Amino acid sequence: MNKLVLLPLLGLAAVTAACTSGNTADLAQTVRPVLAQKVAALDGAGGASVYSGEVRARREADLGFRLPGKIVSRSVDMGAAVKKGQVLARIDPTDTQMNADAARAAASAAKTEFQFASAEFDRYKSLFEKGFVSRTVLDQKTSALDASRARLEQAEAQANVSHNQIGYTTLVADQDGVITAVLAEAGQVVAAGQPVVRLARPEEKEVLIAIPESRLAQTKQATAVGVRLWADPSKVYVGRVRELAPSADPVTRSFTARISIPNADNAVALGMTANVVFADAGAATAQPSDSTVLIPLTALSRQGDKAAVWVISAAGQATLRPVSIKQYREDGIVVSQGLAPGEIIAVAGVHKLVAGQTVRPVFSDAAHNKTADAGAQNITLVSR
Repeated sequence: MNKLVLLPLLGLAAVTAACTSGNTADLAQTVRPVLAQKVAALDGAGGASVYSGEVRARREADLGFRLPGKIVSRSVDMGAAVKKGQVLARIDPTDTQMNADAARAAASAAKTEFQFASAEFDRYKSLFEKGFVSRTVLDQKTSALDASRARLEQAEAQANVSHNQIGYTTLVADQDGVITAVLAEAGQVVAAGQPVVRLARPEEKEVLIAIPESRLAQTKQATAVGVRLWADPSKVYVGRVRELAPSADPVTRSFTARISIPNADNAVALGMTANVVFADAGAATAQPSDSTVLIPLTALSRQGDKAAVWVISAAGQATLRPVSIKQYREDGIVVSQGLAPGEIIAVAGVHKLVAGQTVRPVFSDAAHNKTADAGAQNITLVSR
């Protein structure tokens, strides 16, 4: 009886093993398209640190009204180029105008009182000189004249302040620039000093980046800085560290740095994304190693406890090859050993490949790859 039960079980196990082996073999023989990339040698910038940031104006300010009030009009939008003295927005001037009228009336009343006190003093001074009044009476008129003069000066000063406040109901540009942000709309009630628009001067541009504390020393020692735009990675601008925060941000625990671009042209627009590359003198001038390459983060796989990459042969066979990682960067992984320039690797879906599987490499847009090879992987830094 036991033998009768055991025979079917053994047969089922054999069939299952055969099916599993057959599925693996079928999977290995299935030709499937794989997004691939040709490996290119990395130049001396391979030892550099790359950070992403935003192009900002060196000088920018949030402009707001000096008085609280309701915005009745806004005459500029984001991106508008403005000139010094141009009207940007207005608040309701009704209350301010009434205050100015009241202050002007008070100044007029104070002036009338001063004129009366002055005439009164002149009369009593004449009577004192003739001996008709005492010194005490003259001193009283002198004191009244001084008090009325002080009240007149106070009223006139208040009238001037109220008159100036009428001008504060109009927000004007204090310099030529570009509106980079609109922070309030018509109909909104704003407090004194609340930002309404942000005005930037575009003639001096820089990149705002965040540097982790572990790379702070390396950044300070870097002697070459390069800036390239995400929109045009083939062109590299010379950068200069203009400002480095003395303390870390309490939230991100990173240090804010501003990288000036002295030779920025019209292609560098405010708000663009840019990569900043820091390298020491050796990295900027050393000859590149033939085995040092930059690969995408998505190409990385594992072989046991080691990093590995799927390499595609000329016949289309996928092979998992161990590699040595030199550096993790924002734009990819620097591999020092295991890959050679010209080899083709899989850069997407690497977790679905099996050893010996036949694949058909599919490359992304050729023009894009050419630009990436020329700009993102082979940049030449200039000493600052």
